[in-house]
Amino acid sequence: MHTTHDIGVTELPQRAAELLDDGRRLALVAAHHDDHGIRVVYLFVSGPPDTRTELHVRLDPDRPEVPTLAHLSFPAGRFEREMRDLFGITPLDHPLPRRLVRHFHWPRGWYPMRPDAGPPPAFGEQEGPYPFLEAEGDGVYEIPVGPVHAGLIEPGHFRFSVVGETILKLKARLWFVHKGVEKLFQGRSIAAGLPLAERISGDTAVGHALAYCLAVEEATGTEVPAEAGYARALLLELERVHNHVADLGMLCNDVGHGILNAHAQRVREQLLRLNREITGHRLLRGGVIPGGAALRTLPDPTRLKAIGADIREITDLALGHSTVRDRFTGTAILKTAAAREIGCLGYVARASGLPGDARLAHPFTQYDTGLAASVHDSGDVLARFLVRAEEIEISLALIEQFTHGLTSGAVLGPSPATGTGPRTGVGLVEGWRGTIATRVELAPDGTLSRVKLVDPSFFNWPALPVALTDTIVPDFPLTNKSFNLSYAGNDL
Repeated sequence: MHTTHDIGVTELPQRAAELLDDGRRLALVAAHHDDHGIRVVYLFVSGPPDTRTELHVRLDPDRPEVPTLAHLSFPAGRFEREMRDLFGITPLDHPLPRRLVRHFHWPRGWYPMRPDAGPPPAFGEQEGPYPFLEAEGDGVYEIPVGPVHAGLIEPGHFRFSVVGETILKLKARLWFVHKGVEKLFQGRSIAAGLPLAERISGDTAVGHALAYCLAVEEATGTEVPAEAGYARALLLELERVHNHVADLGMLCNDVGHGILNAHAQRVREQLLRLNREITGHRLLRGGVIPGGAALRTLPDPTRLKAIGADIREITDLALGHSTVRDRFTGTAILKTAAAREIGCLGYVARASGLPGDARLAHPFTQYDTGLAASVHDSGDVLARFLVRAEEIEISLALIEQFTHGLTSGAVLGPSPATGTGPRTGVGLVEGWRGTIATRVELAPDGTLSRVKLVDPSFFNWPALPVALTDTIVPDFPLTNKSFNLSYAGNDL
């Protein structure tokens, strides 16, 4: 069920509080520049049953302001700061009114998502140091890490306030490579938007492409064949498996067990080669298309069973190794209450006792087998390892299920749009990191007028410093990998 409500600015806090109290989750906040001013859309979701509720608020064009919802929802406060930085919309009485996206060399008064923004002006001098919270006291010192790292990852700055090796406070500063992705969608055709969606976060090509296609299909009234839904679900699980396998290995590597990592990466390479056979691309690009899916071949069940046995052996060896298990157990605990308050998603949430899974809450196809989310409640690195390992087993079972329902080498083309769509649509997909939300609005000519997407990393990044409080500095690489958050998915 998808409902839309136009409300006044003064009604927003009460209506939002009612939805949150009813168990809804704030999945997305999107600002729009309409012909007659600015409109802000708040998307609240819950399920099962699959329920989406939108609140549309129109702002004074001369004074674009909204009452803050930060006191009701931690994610709302971050969406508001993002919206202020990119659109110039002021969240009134926000408890943390400093910049989030725009670094301090971005010019004052320039908001890149406004239609009158024009070309980017020259960056100016830094206005001052980023206002990190400083911890003071005897023996307290700071360790800066990044934004340039020693690996092939995107930039992020981490500042540790420590005593000895104990971390008192960690602050993460992101958005070093803000790419203007939402602006790049505007004016594109639906077909031209797909390659951009696939590249939001390179390791999540299927998840983001599928969320985009589901949103477009709702907006255009396009019906997707059941067989295409099965093919999409198969691709989504293949993406989950190859990413989780890589993480299992790298977590072992971070506690000194390089041999297990080497074997995990060997298995991942087998999966990447299988991906290429299925869609023509190692990261499964091209498999999900608006209205359908395209498969060159289907995975061989015997081959997948062998891969599954290989993964289980790696997992058993890791959990049976006393050093590995000891380093995982009790490290960087994210408590259930903190995960709930922050709004965590995906395996980070499920390792802290929160069972949310969009495959259950917002299914886009029929899951015939008994799909149940893997949930642990200890909230430590071990729990995040176990959730991944158990999700691999679930994914392999789902892949086998969907393979039986498909024709080998099937190419499932898009069905014609009925032309009766609402011109807006939402896609909710359980990507391998967690729930992806994409909202699309179409212009009268059928091009994309607005695409707002939210990667689960946007929700999960604030949880990393919380989990690291009172741990030790050497735990940072292990903890960071146990979260494995996307810079690219966050730095849009």
